[in-house]
Amino acid sequence: MKKTVVIATGNAHKVEEFNRLAQVFSLPGIRFVSAKEVRAEGMPPVVEDSGSFLGNARLKAHALKQCVPADCFVLADDSGLCVDALHGAPGVETAYYAGPEASAEENRAKLLAALSGVPENARGAHFVCLLLLISPDGTETVFEGTCKGAIATAESGNGGFGYDPVFIPSGFSKTFAEIDGFTKDRLSHRGKAFSALAKFFV
Repeated sequence: MKKTVVIATGNAHKVEEFNRLAQVFSLPGIRFVSAKEVRAEGMPPVVEDSGSFLGNARLKAHALKQCVPADCFVLADDSGLCVDALHGAPGVETAYYAGPEASAEENRAKLLAALSGVPENARGAHFVCLLLLISPDGTETVFEGTCKGAIATAESGNGGFGYDPVFIPSGFSKTFAEIDGFTKDRLSHRGKAFSALAKFFV
């Protein structure tokens, strides 16, 4: 019987990504579902004001845990991009760097503008992914993944989403948006965090 893990998000893309990662990391006994698949109202509103990735993940996980069947696992993800030259920004504000209603394109444009004139050797950055899992008995387990790299001087590639067209992972000359999905899944911050999560369920 498959275990059900409810993801604390209203983002359908994120659910698809987790189910794909479940195949990449061989987790056939786990079914990831969105909050909306478990309750008609979907993800309850959460003000992500903790100031940290872990704190925000905990806020989302506990808000959802109260609304789902007791036998469900709840998984919250909080992730972001931290740029060295910007003292760690956008950080926890990654998703709305250019404003609360900003598109991914607008976020990338603001980032590139903020780094205008910064030389290539000073454009270091890393992605962080924090996964917080609440088991049916209420136990919390945290999994973290990071991916180091640099910010390109211009967008390149059509794959991925978010900041992928401007992030070049260490050891590569291409952006995440130019790298095939299988390779990205194993390199990415979320892939690394998910790999640790997979070991928890094995």
